[in-house]
Amino acid sequence: MTLQEMIAKVPELSVEERKELIYTLVDSITEEPKSKKHSISELRGLGAEIWKDIDVQEYIDELRNEGSVS
Repeated sequence: MTLQEMIAKVPELSVEERKELIYTLVDSITEEPKSKKHSISELRGLGAEIWKDIDVQEYIDELRNEGSVS
């Protein structure tokens, strides 16, 4: 169906249907595109290369020692 064909059908709609059509059209113009929702699990492994050669327990111990030095 072309746009002109759709416009030709508008007078056949009830007042309430025309209002709904107007609201729907306005919303389709003013709404921001809906972004895809992401899952936290998509972050799994991100930055793994940073920790590749680091002993995690040693790193934690160093952080604790830095915090206790005054």
